[in-house]
Amino acid sequence: MIYPSIIWRHKTNEKKIWLTFDDGPHSGITPWLLTVLKKHKIKATFFLTGKEILKYPDLFSQIKKEGHVIGNHSFSHYNGWLTNNATYLDDIEKCQELMPKNKLFRPPFGKVGFNQIRKIKKKYKIILWDILTMDFSKNYSPKKIEKNILNNVKKGSIIVFHNNLVSKKNVTGSLENIIIKLKERGFSFSSTW
Repeated sequence: MIYPSIIWRHKTNEKKIWLTFDDGPHSGITPWLLTVLKKHKIKATFFLTGKEILKYPDLFSQIKKEGHVIGNHSFSHYNGWLTNNATYLDDIEKCQELMPKNKLFRPPFGKVGFNQIRKIKKKYKIILWDILTMDFSKNYSPKKIEKNILNNVKKGSIIVFHNNLVSKKNVTGSLENIIIKLKERGFSFSSTW
């Protein structure tokens, strides 16, 4: 596997999976996500960007208050492959100033260089995923997202959805069905890293 020091999937013998949401918070979708997660008694991990936290401080507080885990998704959502190391690392720290003491980091776009990884992993657990929902793609429908997840989920899977308006239609059209079907298959949801 590329980047073996990064967490792609949890090693577990239990039927646990990790739901994660990138890019938020956003007033156009985060309240809906929180309502669905509360309804199904699920705690998830929200990888938030600093610029969105500053736009929506009340939503940031609500995510924390409802017991979800918050991870760092950088301040500005830079692509690590296209950004020099100093700028990229400073951007992560700028976001971390807004965060709880939690030291989780997910690189925007999943793109991070080897030198960046070497420095980041000294302070953070770097979390990627084994199931990318493709909820941001116009070529994917809620049904296709559901099929992708249900066909590929395993014990320890980390599933990434997006908490933004680009993905809203696909997320709101698929998430609740997916949760119900995963529970029917005996999966439980974790946010413990």
